Amino acid sequence: MIVGVPKEIKDNEYRVALPPGGVEMLVHHGHKVLVQAGAGEGSGFSDDEYRRSGAEILPTAEAVWSQADMVMKVKEPRPQEYPFLREGLILFTYLHLAAEEQLTYELMKRGVAAVAYETVELDDGRLPLLTPMSEVAGRMAVQVGAHYLEKAHGGRGKLLGGIPGVRPADVLIIGGGTVGFNAAKIALGMGAHVIIIEKNPDRMRYLDDVLHGNLTTLASNPRNITDAVRIADLIVGAVLIPGARAPKLIRREHIDLMKPGTVIVDVAIDQGGCVETMKPTTHSDPVFTVNGVIHYGVTNMPGAVPRTSTYGLSNATLPYALKLADLGFVEAVKQDPALAKGVNVYRGKVTHPAVAEAFGLEYTPLEALLD
Repeated sequence: MIVGVPKEIKDNEYRVALPPGGVEMLVHHGHKVLVQAGAGEGSGFSDDEYRRSGAEILPTAEAVWSQADMVMKVKEPRPQEYPFLREGLILFTYLHLAAEEQLTYELMKRGVAAVAYETVELDDGRLPLLTPMSEVAGRMAVQVGAHYLEKAHGGRGKLLGGIPGVRPADVLIIGGGTVGFNAAKIALGMGAHVIIIEKNPDRMRYLDDVLHGNLTTLASNPRNITDAVRIADLIVGAVLIPGARAPKLIRREHIDLMKPGTVIVDVAIDQGGCVETMKPTTHSDPVFTVNGVIHYGVTNMPGAVPRTSTYGLSNATLPYALKLADLGFVEAVKQDPALAKGVNVYRGKVTHPAVAEAFGLEYTPLEALLD
């Protein structure tokens, strides 16, 4: 199979879908890998490193897309890449289609076999390809939030950990999954008081057992959310329903209850966000203010630490990429139920129920479309 790796073009997106070591593995399996010139520079990988790993370097994105049987990316295709989408192409990347209506229709219209990293799901519900970037984003959320809490950046002027004789900051985390867990680890490590709001009692027990420090867990309900936002200095949105739009758990009326200079980092923004007043932002223009509350909605947070993120992502995605390349799309999804759940669009049909529900489209089980 011919595997293509184009350069990412989203704002300040420095990750690349494969490091040179990943290319070497694919070549070792007998596949041809095409890498766009400069694709790895943001992550610290030169074209010469890719050549030594067996890749062929092509000068343009169009050259890579047009020759590849499978294109591996990090972020969803941007509008300027839509013309490269074509029937029979396997696209393996983060898609977050529940928040990307136009892209969903383009993938359907152009007959792409679209496999989304974020909906590859194991039997126990774990999301192996989303997990590493959720770990990065969760840890970054507190780092970013602490930055914007500084007075010079519009925040309340509070140090997360406080000092002896002075209260620490209150960090509210909505959702106790991978993002929430990692955000809590960093916030607790910095000495903050952390509140995690979570709907699953067993998960709350787990968090209470393994996290150490000034931690409070609360059941997810409107009253607890309302009470918590009143005292929070930093709020991290960490809600996830695989493949679906995130529920708006922080409403517009909650913003009015917050103290001026409160910071919200909505990591769920890729799936539409869990804060009603949030909108997608970029690393170039990351924040905006509503009623004195700072909103951070960057949709590709891990792109700011690409060296870490690229290695972490490739560690997870490469085994699945090898399976797709070695077996072909149909046989790979037949043999691997987790990979099959990653297929969002195939043969012009939406094959993930949450994506279909987001836009009122017909859902077609993948099995019905396989030869």
